[in-house]
Amino acid sequence: MSAPLGSKANPSQFDCLPDLADDEPYFVIRADDPLSNALVELHAYIGAGQSGAAHNKLAEIMELTRDKPPRPSDSPKYRETFAISSAMENWRDKR
Repeated sequence: MSAPLGSKANPSQFDCLPDLADDEPYFVIRADDPLSNALVELHAYIGAGQSGAAHNKLAEIMELTRDKPPRPSDSPKYRETFAISSAMENWRDKR
């Protein structure tokens, strides 16, 4: 049985990890995250300009998270996620 597409053992033809600059920030969404597939689909719909499908997928994500308590704003993981987002923006601005 072959490894799933997009895994370390069977990378996508568009896998960017080997191309990352040493100082380029990145964020990984793993399959064990219950929202992983929905977030990746949302990214794809936005990139393809499919705003209706993106809106529907975002609504689906919001429904999946509706009954879960939010991560506290002082959570280290929460803060690091926003720090990575900021680092990504700063990195692009400096290019």
